[in-house]
Order: sequence, then structure tokens, then C-alpha cells
Amino acid sequence: MNCLRSSPLKSSLFALALTNLCLALSCSQPRGGRPADPDQRTLALLVDGHNDLPWRYWQKANRDLSRIDISKAQPDLHTDIPRLRAGGVGAQFWSVYVPATMQGNEAIRATLEQIDLVHRMVRRYPEVFQLALTSQEIEQSVRAGKIASLIGMEGGHSIDNSLAVLRMFFRLGARYMTLTHSANTSWADACCAPAQANGLTRFGEEIVREMNWLGMLVDLSHVSPETMKDALEVTQAPVIFSHSSARALCDHARNVPDEVLKRLPGNGGLVMVTFVPSFISNPVRMHEQKRDDEANRLKRIPGSTQKSVDAGLARWDQINPAPRARLSEIADHIDHIRKVAGIDHIGLGSDFDGITSVPEGLEDVSKYPALTAELVRRGYRDDEILKILGRNLLRVMAQVEKISRELQKERGPSEAHAPEQIPPRREDTKKH
Repeated sequence: MNCLRSSPLKSSLFALALTNLCLALSCSQPRGGRPADPDQRTLALLVDGHNDLPWRYWQKANRDLSRIDISKAQPDLHTDIPRLRAGGVGAQFWSVYVPATMQGNEAIRATLEQIDLVHRMVRRYPEVFQLALTSQEIEQSVRAGKIASLIGMEGGHSIDNSLAVLRMFFRLGARYMTLTHSANTSWADACCAPAQANGLTRFGEEIVREMNWLGMLVDLSHVSPETMKDALEVTQAPVIFSHSSARALCDHARNVPDEVLKRLPGNGGLVMVTFVPSFISNPVRMHEQKRDDEANRLKRIPGSTQKSVDAGLARWDQINPAPRARLSEIADHIDHIRKVAGIDHIGLGSDFDGITSVPEGLEDVSKYPALTAELVRRGYRDDEILKILGRNLLRVMAQVEKISRELQKERGPSEAHAPEQIPPRREDTKKH
């Protein structure tokens, strides 16, 4: 049975069938102990570009998998195996995030430990997870009835200005790297820090080129608009935004401006729309900004302590209850990116277990079918929904891999080294 028909899905009854059957494993998992038709099972592949479960293990269990058994319900998390299955997740990029406060050898070691955690998680649950390093391996995992597990590095600080370290992380399985996190690196500006390089430095450009050579996805979530533009000028392969949304709808620095969205068709990349409430909802964003302003005011009071600040914020929260983001707002972002960049440039990147609040209707990894049903209600065609769920990401990965093979025929690995002080490029050398 095809889970998605070739004609537009408008019937509410069929939308319900889609929600309860198609993404609840009828396509992506074997039924009755027999593997489903491979083409049908790939059909409904759902890829999530960003999940921070490894960091939750770091925070809650000192990286000890035995202390949190995700084969059972974990109500304190957004992610566990029963809910991954219920949500129809076919492939997941696990973020190996380490804070930007970690630098140098400390950041490298912590990233290695996070990558090790993902490998151990796959080994602990071999009937559920399968490590995937290529687009083809994602499809092979789905055909085997498993959740393809990929590794994404969240922040260029993890490589400590070393292309050799970047290459070794790739060998260990990392298949994307976000160029920055919340702080600038010495070679790239972040979205939420004062500009230093006005985009990418020359060494930053070399990092992008080396990622192309390796076949590693260049992730532009967290970077400044100038860094986005510089990366698009330099890259020979499609880029991704692993967990970002549209800035025109929610004016958060973490989102993608329309001027960048308009360049995606020429690059072939995609924005994996995130579920972070303050990135999708202006009321939530403004509430968080007001709360931050209040926290800063409380800290400036003479004699203030952390205890007094916390007490003051608790009183403020009682008077100013936080608004909730809604599932429909995420669909609004998908609508906007479709309008500006096109349907071929949209994916999903939840940021589950990396956020403290969730949108109403998308509370955990079991809820993806609700978003699919919302797109059905908005008149998205079957093929468009499939592209958003995962086909776009598979296309991007396949293209990145193809370009890597071509580049590796032309040259070997880069021998560039980061200078101790990397000067920003002069403004008159900009290409945009």
C-alpha cells in the first residue's frame, strides 16, 4: 500500500490515516515481521536535522548510557525510542554539542566524548539504531527497519583552528559542522556576538573548502548573515541550516534573512525548520527579551546575588506568564520558505532536547505526524510533503558526496594552517 497517494491529500479522514499509519511506521518499519517494500519504506522517510539527546546524557547522566534507558518512556526528555517509533523518524542527526565556553583541547576532548556517546548509543540499541555515514546508508538503514543515526558537530570551536582535527572528526562519523555556535570563532562570526571578521576570514574560507573536499555538510545555523553570504560565495556544494527558521516571520538573529533564502536555489541547499519557540513565535521572542532585560536589571542592583536575582525573576514570571508557540506557526515558516526559496529547500530540524520549552502540538519526537497533517490541511501535495520530510536532505547529501569525490580526484587534503592572528578580510574584498 502506498502511504501517500499521487493526488493532493485533502480528505480529513485520509489525513488521519496518514497521521496514524504512514508516519506511525507503516512505511518506515517492517510489519508482521516481514520487511516492507524498500521503495515504499523510503517513501515516508522522515529526517530530523538536529537533536541534542547526547548533551542531555552529558547533563543528566555524566554520559553514562546505563543511567537513562531510552528503550523505555523518559518523560523528562523529548526523545526516547517508543516516541521515535511513534513519530515515524527514519533518520536522526544527533548533535555532538559542546558549549562555546570550552576552547582548545578541552573542546576537542569534549566533542570526542560526545561522538563516542553516539557510537555507544548505536551499539547499545542495535535493533533500533544504525550508524549512517552517507545518503545511501540512510536508505539502507530504513530498509532494515532501523533509525539511521548521523552525527552533527554544533560549533567550529570544536576543531580548535585545525583542519587536521576537522578531518579526524569526519573519519569518526561527523557529517556536518555548524561553523559557529553562540560565540565567534577566530575565523567566522556568529549570529549573536559582536562582529569581528565581518563574515569569514581567509582561513574560514579554507575550512569551508575543506568541508567540501571531505563531503561534510556546511551548516550555517548560528552564524551571522555576513558569514552566511561568505560561505555561499565560497562553497562548491549545497549548504544546510540544521535548525533555523525564517527571519521575516520572527526577527531572531538565529533565523535566515530573505536575502539569504533567495540564494538557496542557486546553491541547492536547504533550511531545516526548527521548533525552538523563540525562533518561530514573535510573542515568545519578545517575552524572552523582556525577561532577559529584567534579569540584567536585577543583576545591576547593588548587593544583588544569584539568589536575589532568581527570586526577582520568579516574581516577574508570576506577573508575566510566558506565551506558547504553536505548531501552526512552524507551518507558517515552512510556507514562507517555500514562497521565497522553493519547496526543494525545506527540511526539519527540531532541536528537541536542546530546548527548555516546546510548541503546543509538537511537544516531543512522537508529534511529527501532527505537522504532516497540518501541511496536508494547507494543501501541500504528496511529493512536496515527502521532500520536506526527508527527500530534500537526501538529495543535498548525495550532491555533497558527489562533489567530494570530484574534488578528491583533483587534489589532496589542504595543508593550510591557521595563523596565530587571523586578520579579517578588508571590506573592499567582499564579493557581496
